[in-house]
Amino acid sequence: MDVAKMPNRLSTDEMSVDLEAALRFSNGVSQAPPVNKLTAREMESLIAISDTFLPSIQLNSANYSTSLQTFFSTSASMLGTPEVVGVYLSGKLQHVMLGLLRLGLWLLSTWYGTLILCGYKSMSSRFPYFHKFSQLELRRREEIMKSWSSSYIYLLRQLFVGVKFIVMLAHFTQLDENNENPTWKAIGYCGPDPDHVDRVKQSNESEQAQVDGLGPLHRTLVHLDSPIETLSKALAQARLSITSRPNPLPTIRCDVVVVGSGSGGGVVAGVLAQAGYKVVVLEKGHYHARNKLSLIEGPSLDQMYERNGLLATADMGVTILAGSTVGGGSAINWSASIRTPDKVMGEWREKLGLELFGSEAYEHALDVVCKRMGVHPDVEEESLNNAVLRRGCKELGYPVKNIPRNAPSDHHCGWCCFGCKDGRKKGTLETWLVDMVESGNGVIIPGSKAIRVIYENRGREKKVATGVVFEFENGWSGEKEKCMVEAKVTVVACGALNTPVLLKKSGLRNKNIGKHLHLHPVVMGWGYFPEKEARWDVDKNSYEGAIMTAMHTVVRDGYGAIIQTPSLHPGLFSVVTPWLSGEDFKWRMTRFARTAHLFTLARDRGEGEVDESGSIRYRMDGHDERNLKKGVEKMMRIIAAAGATEIGTVHKEGEKLDLRTASSHEFERFVRRMGRKRVTGLRTPVCSAHQMGSCRMGVRPETSAVDPKGETWEVQGLYVADTSVFPTALGVNPMVTVQAIAYCTALSVAEVLRRKVK
Repeated sequence: MDVAKMPNRLSTDEMSVDLEAALRFSNGVSQAPPVNKLTAREMESLIAISDTFLPSIQLNSANYSTSLQTFFSTSASMLGTPEVVGVYLSGKLQHVMLGLLRLGLWLLSTWYGTLILCGYKSMSSRFPYFHKFSQLELRRREEIMKSWSSSYIYLLRQLFVGVKFIVMLAHFTQLDENNENPTWKAIGYCGPDPDHVDRVKQSNESEQAQVDGLGPLHRTLVHLDSPIETLSKALAQARLSITSRPNPLPTIRCDVVVVGSGSGGGVVAGVLAQAGYKVVVLEKGHYHARNKLSLIEGPSLDQMYERNGLLATADMGVTILAGSTVGGGSAINWSASIRTPDKVMGEWREKLGLELFGSEAYEHALDVVCKRMGVHPDVEEESLNNAVLRRGCKELGYPVKNIPRNAPSDHHCGWCCFGCKDGRKKGTLETWLVDMVESGNGVIIPGSKAIRVIYENRGREKKVATGVVFEFENGWSGEKEKCMVEAKVTVVACGALNTPVLLKKSGLRNKNIGKHLHLHPVVMGWGYFPEKEARWDVDKNSYEGAIMTAMHTVVRDGYGAIIQTPSLHPGLFSVVTPWLSGEDFKWRMTRFARTAHLFTLARDRGEGEVDESGSIRYRMDGHDERNLKKGVEKMMRIIAAAGATEIGTVHKEGEKLDLRTASSHEFERFVRRMGRKRVTGLRTPVCSAHQMGSCRMGVRPETSAVDPKGETWEVQGLYVADTSVFPTALGVNPMVTVQAIAYCTALSVAEVLRRKVK
């Protein structure tokens, strides 16, 4: 077949689905809501724990506002937080620690279990001497919880970290009937972006605005859980037909099937569709149109993040954020668009033999993806966090760089971590996937989870990929349905946490699949900037303004560290905030709007792995921890120089320093002490927003999972195009690098397809 004669549109006879299976497709909106399945004993303990973390406290002064007094007097159980947590623990939370959490709750509902977990603090000098946890007074319960956080028994530290994480996240993200959280006013949070709320209201009055608000992809989405009439219409618009087939599964035929729609899969889909090849994109997440975004933390974490935003390593040592929606991480990331550092490219080329990096082809790929994303070096309005980083570095004479972003300079939304309200942040759903739509050669199937790559044995050693089996949920019956995509080439791009799982479940045995996982571990420091006492004029709250615009390098060697700024809305802010007592924690939360955070990120030598079940194990290298400690010390100096009245870290001990009264000697001692605090062992919350390396690229199958073109060593026609192919940790935000590698991989796939059709 001549490539030049290939049709520019999907033909009705080349892509098909089975009619009987299509008749079983249904509407997912009828799905029953999750329920709390915890026992009465477990709930009794959970209520007591929740009210220990967030008790009812009466403020003695009438000078406090009504909202503040209500915030302090309202306990977690009064807002129904234990019920929300119960839903999480009944199945929403998927973690190897779930069994331990529930066992701990059950033990605490008995006097002997409480004695085991709490020791002598659960005893009294009066009959009956031994008590279960819920019978202890608040002060005693707080002492017990605090002792868990620093216990020499690791399981108790895990129990503390796990329960604190889920209780705080639930409490500060749950919504009432007005889609508001009762704590917001007291902590100075406005909720969803007011500009977006106004825009949605206006769009409801304009038919054209409603169409624009759907975003550019709505024409190419095929929802397999739709009623048959809706499904037929969607398939017809995508040039697909429904025909009866004898195959065991309903089947869609195409040239390329791409699993994942993020910065890797989106690029591959766009490039190949524009080249004239028929592409099917499978995305396990769902599509969230601009006018359907809530821009509210709880629903956004639930709908757009991997495992509902409740993702952590097996030992709870690292909390992980990863996208799970159409557009993948590019839909919810912080816009940083940094080209692959020259030092890293040199290392990959010279030490690992990967000639692609530093070549003209790769430089061209970097130029192409930056142009397609509209990468811009400047921003008009920074967030409080970035202003603090920039000002502190200037005061100390530290160099600070602008972070290029895939958004125009006048786009400075602090809610982009929940999706972009106007599409001006150029993730793949606004760029490469749009290219696929405009070509007429591709469809996206949201809500479709790939469960197995299909391949044939052709000869003794030769295996050839023929497609993917995926599943989706039948909304009427609640049953899982399966479907198949047959393709000439299969591209897996479902991220460094999911790609190795899919490959392992598909039978691939290369020992490097799932190994060598890097997480770019992050630790944070904070400073308080009360409006009336700030030494410089900044009127932004901590959650407003462009999320990430400035960067400082801490350690400049090959495996160093950088300082950047996070996006923390109330839920995630509460998760990283130290807990010393219920009252202390609530006071810390009241400072939310004017507390600036910085983080230090290490290019990690330490490695982890992802097993076939998706469980993540990770061990930080000693070199990485030392770099993070250097970053902590430097963050304290930067925040102080920027004019904070108080500074501290997120270490479990919750130490802080009042700079209004501290001497220079006290400041130096504090900074050095913070720089010596242990990072590992659940002493400090460690986070990750970048995962890479779990199917790394190389020149030999003994040391890598894919070859320099991204093709797996074991199966021909099976490619990987996401951050899992990174040979090592990158050291900076990975979006540009993964798109450039995916662009090169797409060109390699195009060469293969050209040979197949000749």
